[in-house]
Amino acid sequence: MATKKRKPGKKKEPFKFSRRMKKKLLVMVSLIMAMLGGLVGRLIYIEQVKGDEYEKQVLSQQGYESQSIPYQRGEILDSKGTILANSVDVYNVILDCKLINEEFYDRETEKDVKKYVEPTIAALTQCFPDVTEEEVMAALTEKADSRYFVLRKKLYYDEIKEFVELEAKVNKKGKKVNPNVQGVWFEKEYQREYPYGTLACKVLGFTTSGNEGIGGLEDYYNDILNGVNGRQYGFLNSDNNFEKTIKEPINGNAVVTTLDLNIQKIVQEKIAAFQEKYRNGVTEGAGSKQVGVVVMNPQNGEIMAMSDGLVYDLNQPRDLSLYYSEEEIKSFSEEEKLNKLNEIWQNYCITYTYEPGSTAKPFTVATALETGKTREWYDCDGIEKIGGHDIRCVQRSGHGPQTMEQTLMNSCNDAMMQMVVDIGKEDFYKYQNIFNFGLRTNIDLPGEARTDTLIYTVGNTDATSLATNSFGQNFNVTLVQLASAFSSLINGGYYYQPHLVKKIVDENGNTVQSVEPVVLKQTISRQTSDTVRQYLYSVVSEGTGKSAKVDGYSMGGKTGTAQKGNRDDKKYVVSFIGFAPVENPEVLVYVVIDEANVPIEQQSSSLATELAKEIFTEILPYLNVFQDEETESGEEPEGTENLPEGDNPAGTENSPEGAENPSGEGEPEGTENPPEGTEIPPEGGEPEGDEESPEEGGQEGTGSSPEDEEGQENPGGDEYPAEGVPEAMPEGAENPVPEEQ
Repeated sequence: MATKKRKPGKKKEPFKFSRRMKKKLLVMVSLIMAMLGGLVGRLIYIEQVKGDEYEKQVLSQQGYESQSIPYQRGEILDSKGTILANSVDVYNVILDCKLINEEFYDRETEKDVKKYVEPTIAALTQCFPDVTEEEVMAALTEKADSRYFVLRKKLYYDEIKEFVELEAKVNKKGKKVNPNVQGVWFEKEYQREYPYGTLACKVLGFTTSGNEGIGGLEDYYNDILNGVNGRQYGFLNSDNNFEKTIKEPINGNAVVTTLDLNIQKIVQEKIAAFQEKYRNGVTEGAGSKQVGVVVMNPQNGEIMAMSDGLVYDLNQPRDLSLYYSEEEIKSFSEEEKLNKLNEIWQNYCITYTYEPGSTAKPFTVATALETGKTREWYDCDGIEKIGGHDIRCVQRSGHGPQTMEQTLMNSCNDAMMQMVVDIGKEDFYKYQNIFNFGLRTNIDLPGEARTDTLIYTVGNTDATSLATNSFGQNFNVTLVQLASAFSSLINGGYYYQPHLVKKIVDENGNTVQSVEPVVLKQTISRQTSDTVRQYLYSVVSEGTGKSAKVDGYSMGGKTGTAQKGNRDDKKYVVSFIGFAPVENPEVLVYVVIDEANVPIEQQSSSLATELAKEIFTEILPYLNVFQDEETESGEEPEGTENLPEGDNPAGTENSPEGAENPSGEGEPEGTENPPEGTEIPPEGGEPEGDEESPEEGGQEGTGSSPEDEEGQENPGGDEYPAEGVPEAMPEGAENPVPEEQ
């Protein structure tokens, strides 16, 4: 059978792009490439220019937390490196209530359960005995969504250690034994502590919340002691992994003070013993209204100890229980309580002013020597009639002829009044300014009182104020002000700025800054200083300061008694300022007793010399000050030379002629005007009051000692208040309110 042959079909031609289609395709591809190029460019731009901004936006939308890392406040150390104040680690117990309350599906019960609640509560009550189940449940219920609930504050590590170990405990396979104890963490912070409680409380001060210093060095050096907080940043990345960045804190610097812990302790113990010894003497209460003591190095202005009679525990600065009963404290209003606290917190040595009394007499003598306006002797008949007042000497019968040296030995008011007339008001008040009276010392403590309105000037003085100012009445000083000026009398004439910090160190003990002693001016010549120092030696060896003498040591000093305010009130400030040894003084002690709680007839300088002697007796051996005189037993100290009786320090003469300086030579340069920037007190008004002078013999026990009632001289006896001293303070002058601390 024949087959049909197929006819060959037409061959299919391949598809061809038309010219138009090619153009369209080219345009489309070009557009796509352009868009891709633009996208790549945009991504590069975002990464390089806007990357940080968008990263923050992304991170802000993730699970994120930021935690502050506290800095450690710097320590306060004494001169030998003993820690007086430091900051220790403490921990706050924080509950994450939301995490503890988290619910999980339980297949067995087919219900949602809170598997963290019971184990966590059990662990808390086990490790913290004062935490109760009811307390934790209340927090989990009332603050169910809170991630930060403070359960306990400021616990030491020993108190949280048990819980930390329980939470971290693992078995042999490395799995947690208590995996369901969750939602508890510890927030670290620092707590300021004072290892010695009340010691140096007026100098150190304390801190309040936020590391803010209140009073003392804590306040004055607040910025140096404080550091900068660090911070921990944490977030969940795109893979749900927690990432964190830590910026470490910068700890504060420490301050090394000029204080000596042992000397400070001696001073506070002796003040406390004095207050107890004379407690309830005349009225119910402590041995005096206040006692202030400063111990300093007269050669460089360093304060070795400073305290007064009202101390408080720096670890509990708001506790009034040392001075008031529980019933009294409850009865105080908030304002009354704050006033009581401020009274306790204030530093008597720098914030209160008083009339210095006879401790100002060495300055009058030094002024006479510097100006050359001296006499061979002064005739003391016991009274001077000035400005309508009968102003008496401490010796009512009079001392008789007195050399320059004897005017200080016997604390003769009559001689001082004659001396100041010779000096003249211009020179007298010029040197008061040179000695820094009326000006702040700028000690590195807050709250130093101003005294510029509490002294007279050439423009507002009169005969009465000039006379009484010569022996330390009717003008006011602060304790640290007089101590600093007195140091210049005995160290060759150099006025050092008093200070309490000698250097600043970092947390590793490296010195950041050394605080060098600052000489502000030269007050008197070395020749005058040597002469005054010898006169002050005679005061302690033979005169009114004899009861302050420590056996075996050469000492100098000056007693002081002054009436306070209204003279009819018969309130007194007694004091003693002394130094040792005489040749090259290494330590100065100034004691001020305000309103001693003893009968009027006992209001004498012996109260201050007694306290000063007790302090000197302990600190001189401690400071390795060698005995340089024979003891009462007649034994001569080994390796030292005796100071022969009557001999003066090198370069001085005992005779009044040798002390005179009629030509004015030896007056130091720069004493004509104080250093640039020194505050000069403004002129005030006329002195207040021209009270009639008290009738002679009408003031019991205020004009003389008991041994002196019959007019017999009492050389070497205690100094008692003088009679007839008018109250004539500069107009408007009142004890200033100390600056807030």
